[in-house]
Amino acid sequence: QVQLVESGGGSQQPGGSLRLSCAASDDTYSLNCMGWFRQAPGKKREGVAGVYTGGGVPYYADSVKGRFTISQDNAKNTVYLQMNSLKPDDTAMYYCAAGACVRLDADDEFTRWGQGTQVTVAS
Repeated sequence: QVQLVESGGGSQQPGGSLRLSCAASDDTYSLNCMGWFRQAPGKKREGVAGVYTGGGVPYYADSVKGRFTISQDNAKNTVYLQMNSLKPDDTAMYYCAAGACVRLDADDEFTRWGQGTQVTVAS
């Protein structure tokens, strides 16, 4: 079973940057997508960004377009989320996920989830 391990969270001031990493175990042959989701206290989980491991147009939530970039290193089974121009509204627990997806913005398409990494944006 695929295991996902996130890293790179932390605290940052508004306007700053953070990069999250998600390393997947080797047995990812049955999965075709990886993505990032986030959940803030009292709010629903939302899709942030997603990518098909075979390439194609990535998905970004409107709230992060132009600020966040998802990328992948297939040789390392790793996906990254570069977060720039951070805002306090970006504060949340960020989860890496993988699955056999048709859509990249639907969390029920993702069947493997990491433990999450906290991102806090505050002055």
